[in-house]
Amino acid sequence: MLRGFLYLLVGLGSTTIGAISGLGGGVIIKPVLDALGQYDMATIGILSGCTLIAMSIVSLTKKFISGVKFEYIKLISLSVGAILGGFVGKAAFQNFEKMIPVDTAKIIQSICLALLMIIILLFSIYKAKIKTFNVTNPIICLIAGLILGSVAVFLGIGGGPINVAVIIILFSCDAKDAAIYSIFTIFFSQTTTILTTLFTTGFEPYNLEVLGFMIVGGVLGGFLGDKISTKLSNRQVEKLFNITMAAIIAINIFNVFKVALF
Repeated sequence: MLRGFLYLLVGLGSTTIGAISGLGGGVIIKPVLDALGQYDMATIGILSGCTLIAMSIVSLTKKFISGVKFEYIKLISLSVGAILGGFVGKAAFQNFEKMIPVDTAKIIQSICLALLMIIILLFSIYKAKIKTFNVTNPIICLIAGLILGSVAVFLGIGGGPINVAVIIILFSCDAKDAAIYSIFTIFFSQTTTILTTLFTTGFEPYNLEVLGFMIVGGVLGGFLGDKISTKLSNRQVEKLFNITMAAIIAINIFNVFKVALF
């Protein structure tokens, strides 16, 4: 029971921050579960994906109820791309997992995550100096969704920080609007990979004993994150985003040394 409560807190904390900032939570869940060291990479991907789906359903439902306006051509194109990307990322991860020893794969994933987060943190700090666009072409939006979905599923992170950075560059939107579009792509890419698992290997090979606790955490995080988000300014959301990025980088560096040394 105590162990389950720990994982509920991981799901709750990660998705609350994720719903506020558009990170989704997977980019926090993945390295934290790696650090705890109780589950393999594939199982962590399932736990993270289901938690993110629960959070995104709650968060997006509340956005619709509150009357938030969306640019539907962009939204649909990104979502379709994310669905396709979910298939691509899942296939790439399965091949990667078969070809490389487990410890080496964990180190590679942690290094990739740390490097990506450093790049995105630098982008967030210096984004005022970076040229952004106002893309309306649905093909470009679809390709962006495809790439974002593929990377997110392959790394098992949901893709939130990458989504936010790319969406800000493509659409010249602020952090809060980017967070909403990010959560849409997270929902579709993660739903795709979970359904792919369901209809191929099924869930029997995975140890999902704490899944219920994490889903409850994801649901609560969706509610809490949405409530807090409405009270924060764009500046505060950006600050939370940057602090979280720095913490994620530190956890991933810890994970690299943990696997390499022990």
